[in-house]
Amino acid sequence: MPDMSTKLLDGERALVTGCAGGIGRGIAKALMADGATVLGSDITAPPADDKIDYVAADLSRPDGWKGLLREATARLDTISLFVHAASPRRREEDTPLTVSEETWDAMTGVNLRSGFFLAREIGRQMRDHKIKGRILLVTSMHKETPRTLPHYSASKAGMTMVMKELARTLAPNGIRVNAIAPGAIPGGGFARNMDELVAQIPLGRPGMPDDVAQMAVAVLSERFGRYVAGTTIEVDGGLGLISWIPYKN
Repeated sequence: MPDMSTKLLDGERALVTGCAGGIGRGIAKALMADGATVLGSDITAPPADDKIDYVAADLSRPDGWKGLLREATARLDTISLFVHAASPRRREEDTPLTVSEETWDAMTGVNLRSGFFLAREIGRQMRDHKIKGRILLVTSMHKETPRTLPHYSASKAGMTMVMKELARTLAPNGIRVNAIAPGAIPGGGFARNMDELVAQIPLGRPGMPDDVAQMAVAVLSERFGRYVAGTTIEVDGGLGLISWIPYKN
């Protein structure tokens, strides 16, 4: 029986993208609180009070993930936890009929391209060093539900399949790959119709970054998540149970 007095992630070395705010920041802080050594990355630095060890990285650039991987490997030596939470901020005006190629490329570049290559290369390192590591991709309920933001929804749907492909490939090496799908989190691009949306959430409130972060800690831990692989955990207050989501353009 596991020692319940120890922190869930003692001794783990984690890379968390998107650490400057929102869900990524919440996950980075929660991993640190449960004992992990965390290196965060983003295009801007997180608040100094967070005390997150940080490296700047622009994952929208084709080679941005390579520089981050080099820096993370140099600082952490080996990585046992990887969380990809980085995602460009969504703009409500980027509808299916108006989104530009530049915006499409930036969104898919961060979410899907960088997410895949970072997860793949870190997974290879885990395999080669015989580390029973864990990889977590932050997707969205809009991996399945239209959001009127095709570049965002398409990239999150793609990340879901990337997770499954990597999970199947790496599981024989004891490496667990999963995804977490947040629902309505204030500050994450749900600016319009927020009151109307919250009224539809069965639990009666919007989510907070810490709601997602605590679930991330659980699934990344070997105490609670040791038999969880290749799945997406919904953290949405029951929003996925309804068939109508009030987005307007």
